[in-house]
Amino acid sequence: MFRTAEADETADWARASSERLWTGKTSVQMEVQVRNTPFYVKGVAFGDIVRVRADHERREFVFEEFVSEAGHSAVRVIIKDDDARDMVDALLRSFECSWEIDATGYLWAIDVPPRVDYASMRTALLGVAEEGKIGIEEGALARTHRDRLGLPESDR
Repeated sequence: MFRTAEADETADWARASSERLWTGKTSVQMEVQVRNTPFYVKGVAFGDIVRVRADHERREFVFEEFVSEAGHSAVRVIIKDDDARDMVDALLRSFECSWEIDATGYLWAIDVPPRVDYASMRTALLGVAEEGKIGIEEGALARTHRDRLGLPESDR
C-alpha cells in the first residue's frame, strides 16, 4: 500500500489531499503495481506501475513517479439521483467492468480494462450524465482508450 503525496494529483473536487492505494510487488525495487482503482488520484489506474519512496516519518511508502501503464482506465461516477444506481450497475456489468463504491455509496471508482470498448461505454455514461443523474470524471485514460476516442496525447 502507498499514499500519494501531492495534493495536485487528486481530483479537484476531492476533499482528500492524499489516498492510500493497494499495491503488489514487482521485480524492481521501489516499483509497485497498483491493485485497485483510485477514488481520487489522477493519472493512475489499476495495474499501472509506479515508483514509490519510503516516508520514514509516516512509516509508509509514498508516490514518487509514474512508470508505465497497464492499459486500464480509471473512471469515477458520482451518483446524483438514487434511481441511477441500478442503471449504472447494469451498464458497467454489460461492459464487464469492475468497480468499488465508497462509504457514502455515491462515489464509484470504475476499472475499465483494455478490452472494453470505452467509446461506447463513455457515450452511454454521458447519456445518463446529460439527464443530471450522475457526474463523471476520467481519472486516467489508457493510451488505447484515448486513441479510440481520438483524443490527443496527454499525461494520462
